[in-house]
Amino acid sequence: MRRKDREVTDQKEIQHIFDTCKVCRLGLQDEDGVYIVPVNYGYCMENDTYILYFHGAKEGKKIDLIQKNPRAGIELDCGHELVSGATACQYSYLYGSIIGKGRAEIVEDPQEKSKALAVIMKHQTGREFDEFEKNPKLEKTVAIIKVTLEECSCKKHA
Repeated sequence: MRRKDREVTDQKEIQHIFDTCKVCRLGLQDEDGVYIVPVNYGYCMENDTYILYFHGAKEGKKIDLIQKNPRAGIELDCGHELVSGATACQYSYLYGSIIGKGRAEIVEDPQEKSKALAVIMKHQTGREFDEFEKNPKLEKTVAIIKVTLEECSCKKHA
């Protein structure tokens, strides 16, 4: 990381950025280059590893690309604020961001799908939802993409 003064290594601060951001840009490899799509997400930690969950249609470009190549990249950013200056070079921008890469997979296990839907809804709304466990039809209607991060870095300019 070039700007070490903006690097975030404190896990609580990293989790704060994960908690604050609501949209993740998911990058996947296609035949012509990189395919990037903004998606809502939820996340959790397992054995000191960040796991991100996304939901969507059971068919389509994301699903096709993950089946061909599970390598994935993610980017999140939040806390945007322009800082004015007297000259163009004195302007700056406040933000928090996370980038990472890992492996994507399509979750098939009904229990993990229910857990993922609950994690996504908790992150997006702040509310607990248990209806996914009570209504298995809900988990059957969507695909769940799981990205297990193998590495990530975090920056903040506050």
